[in-house]
Amino acid sequence: MSENKSSENALSRAMSYRRVAAAVDAVCAVAADSDATTLDQVVDAIASERGREIEIASAQLGPGVCGQRRYYPERDVIVLAESLPSRDHTLAHELGHIVFDHEGAPAPEVALAASDDLIAYMLSQRAHQQIVDDGEDELAEWEAETFAAMLMIRLRVFNNRGTGVSVLRFDEALG
Repeated sequence: MSENKSSENALSRAMSYRRVAAAVDAVCAVAADSDATTLDQVVDAIASERGREIEIASAQLGPGVCGQRRYYPERDVIVLAESLPSRDHTLAHELGHIVFDHEGAPAPEVALAASDDLIAYMLSQRAHQQIVDDGEDELAEWEAETFAAMLMIRLRVFNNRGTGVSVLRFDEALG
């Protein structure tokens, strides 16, 4: 990678870090308004805020695939691999893709007739080819991963310090 390209990536990530931090703040505010203290409750609160259902499903996914966001015209589906070392982190990562409105693989209703394994394989192959073709997925993955890490820390902090919502409101008041 050239020095110029490396500098562009560093600047892009610095700008994106602020964007991720702001998104985590916004998600936590929605969570507080909904008294959501678990990640599943946060997902429900975000779905309600967006007016668009977010379904959480479990399936056998392709090798190395922990989760996927599947986009349908009327809802989003987060599919988590059946055996995960950290279900919540993967869920938070996929929620990050939804919050940032990263382009997901559209899953038309006609694909529902296919098995989960076939769908997972097709989506992972499409995602891999997109990375090879244009490289844009790198920033989206970085944003989703950073979002997941920051959100999980915030949830742990305010769940370990007492009543989650009151702690979140106190933290917001302090800035």
